[in-house]
Amino acid sequence: MNTEEMQRQLQALTDRAEITDLMDRYLRSLDDGVFDDEWAAAFHTEDVTAEMPIGTVHGREALTAHVRRAMALFDRTVHLGTNTGIELDGDRATARGAQLSTHVLADGSGDLFVSAGHTEAHLVRTADGWRISATALRVVWTQGTPPLLPDDFTLTPAV
Repeated sequence: MNTEEMQRQLQALTDRAEITDLMDRYLRSLDDGVFDDEWAAAFHTEDVTAEMPIGTVHGREALTAHVRRAMALFDRTVHLGTNTGIELDGDRATARGAQLSTHVLADGSGDLFVSAGHTEAHLVRTADGWRISATALRVVWTQGTPPLLPDDFTLTPAV
């Protein structure tokens, strides 16, 4: 094996490790509950698109506002991700993995809402490292009591 091929393999391994770390840190951050501009910039591109079970948002600011509002519906959460497959294409990548999310409702009932599905993310290499440019969560099953959405709970209109 020549030096150039070894460098390509090392870069691929490094990229996969960085993407795996980004995805793991993102899921853990949902449980930490701090959704500000710094949080958003650590994970997403400015023009991110996020497709969720209740709709789609465009842009980092809209995503931050939506995640903050949605996560306020829960008192505590645990988000687990696993089985992530990563496909690299230069400065772009896709990652697809399984996600299990357990939520304790914030309505004081103590009821649980559990969802499981698959997440697909499109990522780009930026000057600050890998960032998510688009993501989609496809829920396969749920169990328990879903949160009651307020009447005014709407997604930020697409730009």
